[in-house]
Amino acid sequence: MKPERAFIAERALAQHDPVLLRPGPSVGDLVPALARMSERMARTLRGALSPLLGGAEPQINPMKPMQTDFADFCSEIPRLAANSLFHAGSAPFMTTIEGENVLRLLDRAFGGPGDTPSSLPKEFPLSAELLIERVEHIIATCLTLALGGSTGGAIRAVRREAAYANLQAMPDSTQVAGLTFNVVEQGRMPWGISLAFPIETLAQIFAHGEATSRPARPSRGPNLPTQAPFSELPIELTAVLVDMALPLATISTLEVGQILSVPIARSVPLIVGGKPCAYGSIGALDDRVAIQISQLS
Repeated sequence: MKPERAFIAERALAQHDPVLLRPGPSVGDLVPALARMSERMARTLRGALSPLLGGAEPQINPMKPMQTDFADFCSEIPRLAANSLFHAGSAPFMTTIEGENVLRLLDRAFGGPGDTPSSLPKEFPLSAELLIERVEHIIATCLTLALGGSTGGAIRAVRREAAYANLQAMPDSTQVAGLTFNVVEQGRMPWGISLAFPIETLAQIFAHGEATSRPARPSRGPNLPTQAPFSELPIELTAVLVDMALPLATISTLEVGQILSVPIARSVPLIVGGKPCAYGSIGALDDRVAIQISQLS
């Protein structure tokens, strides 16, 4: 059946959005875009890292991004380091912090001066793993803010290894842009957080342009022991039931079956890290010896 009249197009109704037709950023644009983003990320890192550094905001100096291959980026990573593989949406990138600097941060988190052991361990202890997990969260949050949320998906850490070769983050020949943030504190040795972004990852991150508004500062709060990740850290607690002095002559003549009079104090100290944190009285609960807290130090 043929129509009685011919169909004639009067006008075009559909129009293409110029944003959809805009070409993506070129390789030459990606590294400068990363440099501009690093300035925004440095501002958020200052406040986010301060709870780990005694509350004082450090100076964060982003270095100029350098384009290289992944093997060259990893050539200076020491045997022990906090190497973390991240995904921005589905696009990978890697961060690394030298193991010695991680252990310094850990010592400070527990009230120490920031010393490291004379010889580094082969693996990180559980307490260091929890600290690394918190730093990973800080990096993901600050990077998201610096990018204005335009990452094509959540930024998250997916895997970590103390030896970067075990991480298998990407092939050695992968072209990456290396970015380092130097953390400078007054009177302390500076340390760095290094990131390796594959060029393809940068193309996805900056596919829709750069963030134009200044990112909000992440919320700052105290480093509470009741909050993750330190809330899961097992701490040894010692209850000192007996603390008495005996003459050397008595100790040297101890015999099997000999009875010693033991003066148990009414207030028993609870020791954590060599210092009393509380006092309690001895009692019983469900057929077990128990301590009822009577005073907090």
